[in-house]
Amino acid sequence: MAQTWFQPGLDLVTLSGLILVSLWVQASPGPDPGPSLGPDPRWFHSLQLRKSQVQRGRSNSDPYRATMEELFTWRPRFQFGMSHSYLSLEKLGEGAYAEVYKGISRINGQLVALKVIRTSAQEGVPFTAMREASLLKKLKHNNVVLLHDIVQTDDTLTFVFEYVQTDLSQYMQQHPGGLHSHNVKLFSFQLLRGLSYVHKQKILHRDLKPQNLLISFRGELKLADFGLARSKSVPCQTFSSEVVTLWYRPPEVLLGSTDYSSALDMWGAGCILVEMLQGAPAFPGLSDISEQLRKIFSVLGVPSEETWPGVSLLPNYSTGKSLSCPGFGPNRLGMLPTKTEDLVQNLLRPNPRVRISAQDGLQYKYFSSLPHGVHSLPDTESIFKVPGVSLEAEVRDRFYPGPRVRTSLLERAKFW
Repeated sequence: MAQTWFQPGLDLVTLSGLILVSLWVQASPGPDPGPSLGPDPRWFHSLQLRKSQVQRGRSNSDPYRATMEELFTWRPRFQFGMSHSYLSLEKLGEGAYAEVYKGISRINGQLVALKVIRTSAQEGVPFTAMREASLLKKLKHNNVVLLHDIVQTDDTLTFVFEYVQTDLSQYMQQHPGGLHSHNVKLFSFQLLRGLSYVHKQKILHRDLKPQNLLISFRGELKLADFGLARSKSVPCQTFSSEVVTLWYRPPEVLLGSTDYSSALDMWGAGCILVEMLQGAPAFPGLSDISEQLRKIFSVLGVPSEETWPGVSLLPNYSTGKSLSCPGFGPNRLGMLPTKTEDLVQNLLRPNPRVRISAQDGLQYKYFSSLPHGVHSLPDTESIFKVPGVSLEAEVRDRFYPGPRVRTSLLERAKFW
């Protein structure tokens, strides 16, 4: 039986020592620090001895009962692929098949996210987990979450990801009523930049939603949760129509199409852009596919063979055609803020064949105010490395409330 990485007995003092020592190790070039590396790290050792006068048994992570050589050299027993190389700190969330923990790597002292997938001898490893691992292993981009390691035990499969502080859904909850227009632009640019890279690798994400877009303290946006992703390079005649969370599912999939392309993700990107601007979902269907289609067609109009050749051949077209909705008009999207209308309108085209690509979206005038350097970065570089690129302070913050904002004013921010 493999050792478990979860150690609930880790106390706060020990954890503090582990993190500080690990950070010192990252700054050290080798096992022999030498006199030129700054202050003697033993100050932390002495501080802890003065603060704790009570004798206690040694912990595996106790930083002040080991020798200096043990503390500040890489330990060969902590290797990638080993369950004891990672410690769990706190539980972040739970799904139907997996639990996510905030953790720390004993290999290099970095914070990590541990996605623990339950397995069984009868069913083995879930196919979605194997597909996610195979796709993420070859994706190396600043706007795609990085997979560090994979650990397998008798009853779990653990994905070790880079740790990112929050997601777009939580960020919007903290800042209700719509985000700062400049921050919306930065998040949208990074979303399209990540999608452009993923689509060039012939991969469809197929589950874009704010919960699957991670946001760092710096403002870096990263595509995450590739459990439903598929590779277009794998021969397959059709895909499933049961993909994408309902609010972000495009019309062609709602109408039953199983032959779709990267345009599937672009619709989700458009919905997310609108949601960031107005602080509420663009098309929040309450129940089923018919209700979701009604939400979309009430803004964009019911498609026909003239506006979308071939739409009448889709399996659920009779359902969509029977809905009574106002016709499409520029006044609905014209309520969007300046310079966003053109981009949103081309992301939310009902006909997927005329929906723009991620690469084309990056060239829109909406992003013209950003420094030119953001367009020429290497894939693994952050846009925040470009001088002049930074987030602005949000107008509303639930954690640090300023003047009270009336709910009636927030409702007026909705565009349809």
